[in-house]
This record gives sequence, structure tokens and C-alpha cells, in this order.
Amino acid sequence: MKQAQVCVVGGGCVGLTLALGLAKANISVVVIDAAAKQMLPEADYALRVSALSLASQALLESLNVWPEIIAQRACAYTHMDVRDQDSFGKIAFNSAELDLPQLGHIVENDIIRYALIKELENYSHATLMFATRYQQIHQSDSDVFITLDSGEPVIAKLLVAADGANSAIRKQFNLPITFKDYDHNAIVATVKTAEPHNYTARQVFLPSGPLAFLPLPDSNTHSIVWSTSPEHCQQLLAMDNADFNKAVMAALDGQCGLCEVQSERAAFPLKMRYAQKWVEGKVVLIGDAAHTIHPLAGLGMNLGLKDAAYLIELLSSQQGEFANERLLRDYERTRKLDAQKHIAMMQGLKELFAGTNPLKKFVRGVGLTMVDNVAPIKQLFAKQALGK
Repeated sequence: MKQAQVCVVGGGCVGLTLALGLAKANISVVVIDAAAKQMLPEADYALRVSALSLASQALLESLNVWPEIIAQRACAYTHMDVRDQDSFGKIAFNSAELDLPQLGHIVENDIIRYALIKELENYSHATLMFATRYQQIHQSDSDVFITLDSGEPVIAKLLVAADGANSAIRKQFNLPITFKDYDHNAIVATVKTAEPHNYTARQVFLPSGPLAFLPLPDSNTHSIVWSTSPEHCQQLLAMDNADFNKAVMAALDGQCGLCEVQSERAAFPLKMRYAQKWVEGKVVLIGDAAHTIHPLAGLGMNLGLKDAAYLIELLSSQQGEFANERLLRDYERTRKLDAQKHIAMMQGLKELFAGTNPLKKFVRGVGLTMVDNVAPIKQLFAKQALGK
């Protein structure tokens, strides 16, 4: 039998960040994950990357994993260029005008996960159980009982569901969600360009959806995330490399010159999910199990890490009964409000930049130009981008 104060189901970046923060606060934790242990990433870039904000970087620095991330592979970006292909509007930020060394980092998710596991293995009161599945979860007023496939029981005072957008735990405990299909698929790939990226994260809003060009450590290499209709997505996936390269370059208006795809292309559907309840007794949702959001502003990972940071803060400074109802309601209330704000903001942006309606094109152009030229408004937008 394994016993711990907290059991985290799901060993992705958010679940592992929570586990490491708790371990550093001398809170015993067990992580159960069906996936294999993350080994040192391969030489080729992974398809799934995250744009980590400065707030997320600060959290990972406080957990002593940032040096390992930098030692492996990460790319700081110092400029952001956002434009609407179908109007005159654009906005640009750079770190120098904000008196910052960089605006954020583009990091492969596998590298974040590897660094977190490596640090967690230094803590004797943190138990990592990879390639492990559970059979049943039951809870009493004071404990949660998890039965593994092996039959081994795990008992914890709190169960944290970090098991992703299709959370089985959320479904088991009948925690209702608000759901919206964005009617977009996201294509991800690694692309090499003739011109260097100059540490610039680019995003162009096309009539069919946004295309993000995110800089990677090699000066001419980018990770792309192209959000578009399912029909257009299938067309792009069916193209040979030469036609896909032309389509990508045209969509970016040739900003980086000729494009050459370096990887396979993968696609996944984009859906908004928002759990109406994040807490059920001693079970709590975190990260994608609680909320998913359109990737057009790169907020998904950062929102999940903010969930983890707040729960670490509450659990490590609490008094009295561990993970009591008042504390869990505080977590739910605070993080739900932040998630709601960002989901609404992304929905508004998606609707504003969709389509070719002349009035919307004019509003987009005027709005972006105003933001780019009015310092206080621009700084407000920059704070959002930096995760502040």
C-alpha cells in the first residue's frame, strides 16, 4: 500500500509541476501516469511546443528545473509580430521597449516534462509511477482510495486530476463541462525558412484562422501551428511537401522567405472545455482537465501552470485539516475566474478575426493600429502576453 498526502493522476507538464512544488514544500505526493517515463528528447524537434510566459518561467525557476530546460533546448523570443492578412492592421512588441531580456521562450513539451521528472527524482517523498493505470477511485469524507491495475492500493488525502482534456476522472465524478467546438483543427509541423527568425514569434490572422510561426533554437527553424477549418486542414494534410511549403509561405506573406517542412504534419481538433465544477469532495481538477482554450495566443500551458502554482501556494501555507473544503473552494473560485476571462477573450478574438466582412476588417485594422500606437494600451496587451 502506498500512502501520500496528494495523489496526482496525470504526468504531463502541469501535473508534474504541481507534484514538484508540493514535494519541495515537504508534502508527500504520488504521481500515476499511463504514459512511459519521459526520456531525454531526441535530436529532432518534437511537434508539440509551448510558448512559456515570463510568469511560467519564474515558476519553473523557483522549482529549479529551468536550468535543465535551458541546457537541453529552448528559444527565447524577443519580438512579437501580429498582423491581419486581410486588413492594414498589425501590432509589434519587443523586449527592449519593455525593459526585459526577452518576452518568453518556446520550449518543447517533452523537454519540460523531462526536466520536471529529473528534479522530482531527487525527492524521497515523491513517488513516480509511469506506465501505470488505475482501476477504481473511491473517496470518503477524509481520504481518496485508488486501486491500480496491479491491485495495489494508493491512499491520499487529496486526488488531483491532471489527466487531460478528456479527463476520465472528471467523467467518473460527473463534473459537468461547458463545451464548444471551435470548428478548427490545428496543424503542427517544424519548418525551415530561407530567412532567419531573428527571435521573433509571428502570428498572422487569415480569413480561415490564425497561423503562428514560433522560433526554435536553430536560427532558421520554426514550429508552426496553423488553425483552420477541418476541410482546409484535410487539404493541407493531403498536399505533398512542395505544395505545402508554398501554402505556408503564402499564408505568412513571405515574411521569412522560402519554407521547407522538416517533419511530419499532425493535426488535432480544437475544442473549448470548461468544467463548471472543479472540486468534488477530495477530488480537484487542474490544467486541461479543467479547461481547454484556443491556441491562438499560446495560453493553454501557461493557464495550467498558473493552476498548479496557486494550488501549491494554498497547500503549502495552509493551517489545520489538509486540503480542507475552504481551501479547495478558494482554489476553484480563483482559478475559474482567470480561466473564464481568458476563454472569453480568445472567443472574442477568434470571432473578430474570422471571415472577410468589410466592417470587421476595418475594425480589426483600426484596433490593431490603435494598440500599436497608443503606449498605455500596448503595455496592457504586452502584460497579457507576458502572463502578468
